Amino acid sequence: MKRIAIIQGHPDPAPERFCRALAAAYAKAAEGAGHEVRTIDVTTLDFPLLRTRADWESAAPPPAIAAAQRTLAWSGHVVIVFPLWLGALPALLKAFLEQVLRPGFAVRYRTNGMPVKLLKGRSARIVVTMGMPGFFYEAFYRAHSIRSLERNVLSFVGVDPVARTVVGAIEAKSGKGRARALATMRRLGREAR
Repeated sequence: MKRIAIIQGHPDPAPERFCRALAAAYAKAAEGAGHEVRTIDVTTLDFPLLRTRADWESAAPPPAIAAAQRTLAWSGHVVIVFPLWLGALPALLKAFLEQVLRPGFAVRYRTNGMPVKLLKGRSARIVVTMGMPGFFYEAFYRAHSIRSLERNVLSFVGVDPVARTVVGAIEAKSGKGRARALATMRRLGREAR
């Protein structure tokens, strides 16, 4: 059985956001299969933006960020759920990742400047909703923001492998289309993938 941290990255706390339904379906199925699940809802956290390198490298993390770090340290698998906004992660989720993945927790540097990945041994799944069709985002835009999150953030701190689920054309999805996406999340939750 796995320990799973779900990062709910939708900045809107409204319960009708489909990202919330996707994360809930995953969590319920994972718990039903015997996995342990903890959720970090980024929109509920109180933390400032990082504005200087010194703050990122050496300032103590705010209490909400320290708690999120404890959850990530506990986990073996991380699920990050968010909507694609202006072609990338919402600003609040990006600010959260900057805060939580600090040196000393997620990475440390050798004297020669080379990084040591401190979150090795964890896997991840990125779940992204978007207005455009998912195949178009993957083919035309080459999933640039997801690839950046995979390579420049998660891989940089040692999270590997990283899988992805793209739920495209979300506003146009019928009840059947949304039901299929929720069924996919339930299957992934049971399998802790």
